[in-house]
Amino acid sequence: MAKILIADDDPDLVGIVDDCLSAELHTVDTVLSGAETRDRLKFYKYDLVILDWHFPDASGPDILHDFREQGGITPVLMLTGRNATADKEYGLDSGADDYLTKPFDARELKARVRALLRRSAGAASNLLKVRDLILDPVAHTVTRNGISIDLLPREFALLEFMMRHPNQPFSNEALLDRVWSTESDSSHDAVRTCIQRLRKKLDVEGERSIISTKHRVGYILEP
Repeated sequence: MAKILIADDDPDLVGIVDDCLSAELHTVDTVLSGAETRDRLKFYKYDLVILDWHFPDASGPDILHDFREQGGITPVLMLTGRNATADKEYGLDSGADDYLTKPFDARELKARVRALLRRSAGAASNLLKVRDLILDPVAHTVTRNGISIDLLPREFALLEFMMRHPNQPFSNEALLDRVWSTESDSSHDAVRTCIQRLRKKLDVEGERSIISTKHRVGYILEP
C-alpha cells in the first residue's frame, strides 16, 4: 500500500488509473490542474506521484523541477503522449524517476509503480519482513510464523505503511495523512481503532506487541 497522487487534466484517464491503483489497495488522491498539483505537493506527503506532462495552466516538467528545487524527494512517474527521445530526456532531467507513454497497459503501470515503490523503500523484493511477520503487497497476504492472517483493507494499508517505516514513530495525525485519503473525514479515533484491531490479530500471547505506543510521540512498529 502507498499513498499516491494522480495529477492529470483528463478526468477519464484519472478515473481509470485511480481504479487500477485502488484495486491494489493503494490510497489515491486525484487532482486535475497544475495549480492543484502544486498545492498538494506543497502541503501533503505522498509515496509516489503520477504526473501528466501538460496541464492547461502549467507544465508538468516545470512543476516537477520546482518540486525538486524545493527539496521534494518523492518518486515521480511522468505520463505523456510524447515519445521522442528528446522529450523523455527532458522529462527525466526535470526530476522524473520514470516515464510512461500514453496509451499504456494497466499491467505495465502497476509494474512500474511497484518498482518505484521498491526502489524508494530500498527493497529488492516485494516482500516486507519484520521479525516473523511477512507481508506481500502484490498478493495482499500477511503471515506470522507461517500462519495466514486476514486483514481488512485499511488494516492491511496501515500495516504495510508501518512495515515500510520500521522504528519510526507516527502520530495519529501523521498516520491519517499518510494512510487515509486526504479527502477522508476519518478522525484520530479511526487510527486508534485500526491499531487496536491490528494488535489483536498480529500479537502473540505472552510477547510484547509488535506495534508499541510511545507516550506523546506515536505508534512504532519495532523490528
